Amino acid sequence: MLKKKALAVSLLSLSLMATTSYAKDVLTVGVQAPITGSYANEGQGIDNAARLLAEQINAKGGVMGRQIEVITCDDEGTAMKAAICAKDLVNKGAKMIIGSYTSTCAEAAQATYYRAGVLQTSDGTSDSLTSHGYWTFFRNSFPNSAEATFTADYFVNVKKYKRIAILSDFSSYAVGLGNAVEKAIEEAGGNIVAREKVKAGGQNFTPVLTQLKSKRPDVIFYAGYYSDGGLIRAQMIALAMKTDFVGGDANDNPDFAKLAGRAAAGAYIINVPTPDLLPYDLAKDFLKDYQTKYGTMPPSIWTLLNVDGMRAFIHAMESNGDFDTKKAADFLHTLRDYPGITGPISFAQDGNRVGSGYMTYQIQADGTYSIVHK
Repeated sequence: MLKKKALAVSLLSLSLMATTSYAKDVLTVGVQAPITGSYANEGQGIDNAARLLAEQINAKGGVMGRQIEVITCDDEGTAMKAAICAKDLVNKGAKMIIGSYTSTCAEAAQATYYRAGVLQTSDGTSDSLTSHGYWTFFRNSFPNSAEATFTADYFVNVKKYKRIAILSDFSSYAVGLGNAVEKAIEEAGGNIVAREKVKAGGQNFTPVLTQLKSKRPDVIFYAGYYSDGGLIRAQMIALAMKTDFVGGDANDNPDFAKLAGRAAAGAYIINVPTPDLLPYDLAKDFLKDYQTKYGTMPPSIWTLLNVDGMRAFIHAMESNGDFDTKKAADFLHTLRDYPGITGPISFAQDGNRVGSGYMTYQIQADGTYSIVHK
């Protein structure tokens, strides 16, 4: 019996040693994204890009001798699943997290990553994401406040809209963006005639659109996601509304046009440059590699913004010569003009990406984008 116990202890020790040895040989990167659900193509794009970058780095010897291992958790675009993903990815030893796509899911996971000292980057634009003071969080896109300032200037000073309506869903991203745009427009001297909310995934938006039509707005700014924005645009046309539709950045997705159908033509979207318009050699090379590997272009700029966050994390560790996440965060808080796929990357002390590069696009009849203001 004693020999059996001794053998069991010995085998357990060898197993633990093997696990520890393996852990030291890899850098575990977690992807938290909506692989299924309403935003699946965005989540899959983020996951694909992270895996492609890992493959490229591993082919060159990895990160300071360690191979990158990517593990993915599908948060389905819901806060509840996002919280579960955070615990799962931490338990699996992730040192950095790429995601999530939505502000709601990114925020639901933030505290868990902070307590575990795990770095997190997200394209979520809700201002609340950087209000908690978590040293672990870095936004790879630009905040709602920057988009709001651009939108207000475009509406009031360029388009000179006299009657403006703002519509959003109830998510933290959409409410935050809608409120920021409303405030910026009022500060710019614009006139808000309506501020309404819809339930995401509701399918039938005719009642609220009928109500808005009675207010005779020159424009409706929609601060929600493309999965509803495309339907809203289609239903506006069905109601013979001659009001302009301007979608916030989360409407920038090929599925917007699929959902809107012919009604997509003439709609406007405000966002940073689309992938095909990025002028950087890094972008052109990565897009070529992405298309070669997956047979398609990334679904949107969010794919590339997230992979830039991953690149910045790895750059910090390599610059420090250390995998310590706190040292990496300290380095990133003073990072200035690191060459990125989406342009120079700099971070402020609160984890916000510094700068703004918004443009206004109009969707053409063939589904392509035309820049109308930048």
